[in-house]
Amino acid sequence: MADLAATPPVTAPVARRRRSRFWRKVRRQPLGIAALVGIVLLALMVTVGPELYPHSPSRTAPLHTLKPPTTEHWLGTDELGRDVFARILAGGRVSLAVGLVSMLVGLLIGSLAGAASGYFGGLTESVIMRLVDVFMAIPAFFLILVIVTSFGNHPLMVILTVGFSFWPQMARPVYAEFKKFRQSEFVEASQALGGGHLRVMLKHIFPQVLPQAIVLATLGVGWAILSEAGLSYLGLGIQPPLASWGNMLQNAQAYLWLNPMLAIYPGVFIAVTVLLFNLLGNSLRDVLDPRG
Repeated sequence: MADLAATPPVTAPVARRRRSRFWRKVRRQPLGIAALVGIVLLALMVTVGPELYPHSPSRTAPLHTLKPPTTEHWLGTDELGRDVFARILAGGRVSLAVGLVSMLVGLLIGSLAGAASGYFGGLTESVIMRLVDVFMAIPAFFLILVIVTSFGNHPLMVILTVGFSFWPQMARPVYAEFKKFRQSEFVEASQALGGGHLRVMLKHIFPQVLPQAIVLATLGVGWAILSEAGLSYLGLGIQPPLASWGNMLQNAQAYLWLNPMLAIYPGVFIAVTVLLFNLLGNSLRDVLDPRG
């Protein structure tokens, strides 16, 4: 109660000024707005598109293999006569799911580890940060290969493995921010007023960490999509008949000179998706930075 009483209420004019400043920051980021619109459109396309597009991504047609784009098959057919655009839609759904869920796994583990080590210090800091150093010393993609090879390449295992390999990159900046702010006056004031550790960490320190966490998370989505594509290209990621942009690239390499568009289509979608998330992350960093 003392903590609540010591915090002055936010008046309506102050709230309006804060909203006005926020939207001014947003309007100064046209690339970020365009990236957000692109991501939303891409997400709608891969989630709703397979339900509306008349062709199945797994239906083969041996008499219509490697056909060029037509009004019936918008991007042509592949080596088994499957509609390429239908597989792009289905593969995008899988690749985006891998990227987003893997990022959430890495964000959760890394944030918890970094916050605990930076806030409590002492033995907790020593143990967690030495563990982070060990994981960062191992190349992330090599670690993914070892885990997937040992425990299988079920889609859920691929998602968890990619996310688990990302947590050290998230833990270190979160740790640095929590360690910097744990001795701040506003933290000490909240503790003196009876604020518990969880309240102090979530309400007072985590908002300072949020801009960096969001930027790293959006970059992590792109990195996870690239990691899944690399795994699938090596035959260790998402397995056929389930489509992903990575295994579409892997299937297309045997027909690169005969029909290079089979590799160009998924490659372009991977590149554009990663670029959109990177642009969005950079813009969110500027908009959400409390020091801006």
